[in-house]
Amino acid sequence: MVVHPADIQDRDGAKMVLTKLKGKCERLQLIWADGGYSGMLIDWVRNCGGWLLEIVRRCDDVRGFNVLPHRWVVERTFGWLGRYRRLSKDYEELTETSESMIYLAMINLMTRRLSYA
Repeated sequence: MVVHPADIQDRDGAKMVLTKLKGKCERLQLIWADGGYSGMLIDWVRNCGGWLLEIVRRCDDVRGFNVLPHRWVVERTFGWLGRYRRLSKDYEELTETSESMIYLAMINLMTRRLSYA
């Protein structure tokens, strides 16, 4: 995970995340992304880590809200993070603090789920 300022494009932010992952996730082979990540990033991902970046596209025929395969996982995770007060708004001055708060929220979520198992 990487938190970056809003003036950085999503494609450049994706490069920051994937550069951080390089050499740490040997089992990672396929990455799903929405249409905003298409273009030259697909080749960069292949050259950087040998991964396949698959763009999950929305069907133009469908009007209104439509659940897309694989993309709902990201939206669901954002929903979980939004339940934490410190993450519901941009309170932090430093991106490092925002990253720490996301880690704490996900640790909290995972430990609660493990306690129910």
